[in-house]
Amino acid sequence: MAGPSTHTVTNQPPPLIGYDVFTADRALTEAVDRHTGPDVLDEVRAELSALGRAAGSAQLQEWAVQANEHPPRLHTHDRYGHRIDEVEFHPAWHRLLGKGVSAGLTGAWTRPAGHVRRAAGFLVWTQVEAGTCCPLSMTHAAVPALRADPELAAEWEPRLTSTIYDRELRPPGQKPGALFGMAMTEKQGGSDVRAGTTRALPLAEPGTYRLTGHKWFCSAPMSDAFLVLAQAPGGLTCFLVPRVLPDGDRNVFLLQRLKDKLGNRSNASAEVEFDGTWARRVGEEGRGVRTIIGMVSATRLDCALGSAGLMRQAVAQAVHHCTYREAFGGKLADKPLMRNVLADLALESEAATTLALRLAAACDDDGEQERAFLRLAVPAAKYWITKRCAPVAVEAAECLGGNGYVEESGMPRLVRESPLNSIWEGAGNVQALDVLRALQREPGALDACLTEIGRAHGGDHRLDRAVKDLFTELADLDGIEGRARRLVERLALVLQGSLLVRFAPSEVADAFCASRLGGDHGASFGTLPTGLDLESVVDRARPA
Repeated sequence: MAGPSTHTVTNQPPPLIGYDVFTADRALTEAVDRHTGPDVLDEVRAELSALGRAAGSAQLQEWAVQANEHPPRLHTHDRYGHRIDEVEFHPAWHRLLGKGVSAGLTGAWTRPAGHVRRAAGFLVWTQVEAGTCCPLSMTHAAVPALRADPELAAEWEPRLTSTIYDRELRPPGQKPGALFGMAMTEKQGGSDVRAGTTRALPLAEPGTYRLTGHKWFCSAPMSDAFLVLAQAPGGLTCFLVPRVLPDGDRNVFLLQRLKDKLGNRSNASAEVEFDGTWARRVGEEGRGVRTIIGMVSATRLDCALGSAGLMRQAVAQAVHHCTYREAFGGKLADKPLMRNVLADLALESEAATTLALRLAAACDDDGEQERAFLRLAVPAAKYWITKRCAPVAVEAAECLGGNGYVEESGMPRLVRESPLNSIWEGAGNVQALDVLRALQREPGALDACLTEIGRAHGGDHRLDRAVKDLFTELADLDGIEGRARRLVERLALVLQGSLLVRFAPSEVADAFCASRLGGDHGASFGTLPTGLDLESVVDRARPA
């Protein structure tokens, strides 16, 4: 006679799959509606909803797991001893990357509302598998740098904005679509790219060079071409380095090893040697940083978008779990203390999404005022949003208790990924110093940011007071570098608060201003003050 079962599973939430990642995110859908013209809004909504359904499917979630469980492998030589310098990826990686390309995540520059729709898609796609976002981001961001050379742009831009993923290493002219990477930093310089020692020797053909040197970080090394900084006779210069030359020969692109990274494990980052590597100059000699700055700005915005996506997925998982999980006589989400934690996390996520999409909308506008706004707002947003990602991911994992510490939950992958965007494309100090540089050299940038913030004047007394405090901070320039992080944090928070006051539901704006701007907040999540409508904040964050 069989005894009672000891393995009946109860009080476990269903997996968060089979849903539309885009339409379930109210902050994101409202931002897209706000920043997209009515003539293309229906098209954009349908496109993003299709991507959202794919992102929320069990199939793609399984591919994401496979891509991380089977990280890339470096093959320097073939069986006969020939140097090949190739990286092997799991088939799931190629499926995911191909899906991202086909969804237009490298094509912002060629479509109406291109940056907003692409930014929203990037935020959605980060929630599936963030590793593939690296080559997607760099390919998208290479376009403004290449436009420094109209001939190069005419040749490469149609390939970079294509929706066709071609994984084979072939001559560029034979490919309907191509991906770009970058190789900037070196061992001795890191973020100080001007300290690079890679040398560029001019060849007889105008605009062509041979490169010799070592790059410490080369992202997505199986891309079709790379933007590289090297020292030419005229100074630091930007170059295009193709993996395969027009005649079909492989360029000299010696992969020394792959980095063993904390997170982002499905994506390959390599050290690469150039030894007589053929390159084409992009822009003028000695103006490498100026040439590459458009790419840097675009990838920094993607860091903010990526962190916003990671935060959204962490919050969605936490709210979903607590909606179903029961403890101490009721649903976790209904317990006052847990509700405070979830609401606090939701505020951070919504503020990040709202600011990041506002920056994408400014990219679509391309007017002088919006360009000035971006010059200051992008490094400030990159600094603050990426810094908030790690504590949000860790707190969200804690909402799942021990279940969140188990790899199968997906939360550990989010936690490992969460510091990446804060480090990539210039860590926190680099962003803070860039804000100071913009304040000192481009006064129009501050005027544009203050104009944006001023649109919410009178909407909340705590925001108005925080703006006054920001003015006080800006007026005191003594020792400003040592206070740069404090200044940038205040600027980012005021920008977020002003947008939420104007566009978010009153309960969201009220809670944000009370805690982030009014100072009524502790050092950890779950310390929101009393008297706020936290239930509505949590309901708004719940994935349908």
